[in-house]
Amino acid sequence: MRATRLFLLPSVLLGCAFAAPAWADASVQTRLDSRGVKYEVDEDGDYKVTYNYKSEGRTQLVFVSGRTERVGGFIVREVFAPAGRLEQDGIGGDKALELLRESRQNKLGSWEVAGDVLYYVIKLPDSVDATTLESAMDIVAETADDMEIELSGPRDAL
Repeated sequence: MRATRLFLLPSVLLGCAFAAPAWADASVQTRLDSRGVKYEVDEDGDYKVTYNYKSEGRTQLVFVSGRTERVGGFIVREVFAPAGRLEQDGIGGDKALELLRESRQNKLGSWEVAGDVLYYVIKLPDSVDATTLESAMDIVAETADDMEIELSGPRDAL
């Protein structure tokens, strides 16, 4: 893993009159605002943050889900980042097994596939404070970007 400092690239909300979708959870906005994190809310109601690794000339998208899910007695929120495209990056059998093994060793987060995209995902109790949420975002960003480099070399598409 890199030991570089993460810097948030300011994102522009889609105009001053932009309103978050009704399903976007304002508690995420409050936590991100309290940490000075710049974000935009996408069409799904997820909070999208662009990390900028200035020294490497790379960026990494990170999302905080605008919705929660209930599992047993837990209310869970996902923090996730894309790391590759299955077909384009040749992610198949052997690599998939390697990712499963890595997920087993990770203390926080795992690799998941949705559609044609490989994501690194951390599922947290929604009660985490702003500092912990930002820390999870940092972990997701660095892990996904490291994997993107491994899979696609210098291409920085995600």
